[in-house]
Amino acid sequence: MSWVTRLGGLALILALAVIIADQASKHWILEVLQLREGETLAVFGPLHLTGVRNSGVSFGFLQARHDLVRWALAVFSIVVSVVLAVWVRRTERPLFAVAVGLVMGGAVGNVIDRIRFGAVVDFIDVTRLQFPWVFNVADSAITLGICLLLIDMLRQDGRERAAKTSQDTA
Repeated sequence: MSWVTRLGGLALILALAVIIADQASKHWILEVLQLREGETLAVFGPLHLTGVRNSGVSFGFLQARHDLVRWALAVFSIVVSVVLAVWVRRTERPLFAVAVGLVMGGAVGNVIDRIRFGAVVDFIDVTRLQFPWVFNVADSAITLGICLLLIDMLRQDGRERAAKTSQDTA
């Protein structure tokens, strides 16, 4: 018996791709563009690049100004990622695999920042569209992954109810 299904493997590969894309984008922002905290560069239209160090959880919530909180958040994210990896490795549901791969990759991408910099590097700024937060590739992957996970759960719940109804009428 295989350790991981084909879709479970896809989820792990997607997580790795998100980590690479996230860290490459942050390298470009920090080392190539040398965007400093508080500095803003206009890209086009409402899209700007703004240097932000986020010591909080998501979108700056629950600011972690103490080193113990920083490490607790890092450990929590690693534990969640490991649990998700174990959970997804046997999946046969494509949407679930994609969703969990995105969440795992995003979580690990942000953990790398917490360990390296003490905070998460954010830079995608669309506040001119009335979106109040600056974010990064990892945050985008987590958000999209959670949305897909909710859709998958609703679809799965609907399938289970339809199967139960079919059994009850048979």
